[in-house]
Amino acid sequence: MADSTRQVTPPPRAGPSTSSASSQLTPEQVKRIELNRLQAKARQRQRELVASSSSSTSILPNANNKRPIGVTPAASNSPTGPTKERALKRDDRLMGKYLDYDLSKMVNSKGGFLVEDDKEPHSDEREKQRQRERERAMQNFDPPIYLDKSKNPTCEVCNTVDIDQAFRKVFRRHICNKCKNEAPEKYSLLTKTECKEDYLLTDAELRDEELLPHMLKANPHKSTFHNMMLFLRCQVEEFAWKKWGSPEALDAEYEKRVKDKKKKKSKKFEEGLKELRRRTREGVWQRRKDEEHRHVFGVSAVGEDGVGKQVCHECGFTIEVEEF
Repeated sequence: MADSTRQVTPPPRAGPSTSSASSQLTPEQVKRIELNRLQAKARQRQRELVASSSSSTSILPNANNKRPIGVTPAASNSPTGPTKERALKRDDRLMGKYLDYDLSKMVNSKGGFLVEDDKEPHSDEREKQRQRERERAMQNFDPPIYLDKSKNPTCEVCNTVDIDQAFRKVFRRHICNKCKNEAPEKYSLLTKTECKEDYLLTDAELRDEELLPHMLKANPHKSTFHNMMLFLRCQVEEFAWKKWGSPEALDAEYEKRVKDKKKKKSKKFEEGLKELRRRTREGVWQRRKDEEHRHVFGVSAVGEDGVGKQVCHECGFTIEVEEF
């Protein structure tokens, strides 16, 4: 019964009328007929898709009693339906920092890059960096000069307001250039080596900014060397007096270390001299031992008197031996 009701396309009728009708059509008419036929098929397929999507329980067959050809919707429970896309996991073997961007929130700035929510990327970090730069710049600026003289820092010697700002920032001392040049025994700068040799200070004490502030300058001997550490003489002397008790105690400690250094040097020299003498004695003894002659005797031979004798092959020395 299903086969009798099935609609099929009838075959074209052959005859002189068909061939004559087709021969009378122009190429433009044939093209228009084909376009109309394709548009009719497309409209029919669209109606079938709408009907299949509206009915959730069953899919209506088409004119050929078959399931219509179309795209399965994403909400369908069909096994052939599209699967939900899952986010790809990040490979742990890949090292580095990655940023996830939501393209739906991106705004085209027409400047060659995309901006998210009208905000520059990494704007917070850049703002913090600018703030730190402003703070460093404010620290490097010279302090303002007030009209009220009582508010301005003055030199601790001559009370002038023209103080050296480098000394104020690094050594926290208010001193002008004139007083600094006139009193080098107090305000001159010492190198790290001078502080260690003359004032007997250690590296740990010199690296401590709270105890002894220092100024860094480029090494004049070579640019690749470490920066020079310069200390203020009066601060170094004050710290050294507190450490050793007094200048006399520092001088005594210095003399003691010089004597100990000389003793170690002389002791090392004497030990090296003893080692040289020992090696010399051993060399002479070995040379003498090497120069000593060692007899090489041959096979004993019995002489006419019946006594066995052995003769050295090198010097001819002869010894008598008893044979048993």
